[in-house]
Amino acid sequence: MAVTNQPGRFQPSEFQTGLMECCDDCGVCWYTLLCPLCVGCSIASDMNECCLCGLGMPIRAVYRTKYNIKGSMCNDFVTNYFCMCCATCQLKRDINRRKEQNIF
Repeated sequence: MAVTNQPGRFQPSEFQTGLMECCDDCGVCWYTLLCPLCVGCSIASDMNECCLCGLGMPIRAVYRTKYNIKGSMCNDFVTNYFCMCCATCQLKRDINRRKEQNIF
């Protein structure tokens, strides 16, 4: 029997904002457009990872796994490949919201 769900402390969910909902936090959107590497370092720092790991599919997959967010590595790859700025914004917005909710 294959294990499809790992037990965790978080119920399966979606990201708290959609991929294209940049207006939910215009500050994060502008910050990402002007300096995506800075936002990547901020994300990596939030997750206690190396600054070089903040952008791209791997950090998104780690975050999804940690918080039991629905998706797949293939979806993470395609999202980051075609819309890296939007994916980075979405991840940073989700981190910020979880911090506000004291669940980060």
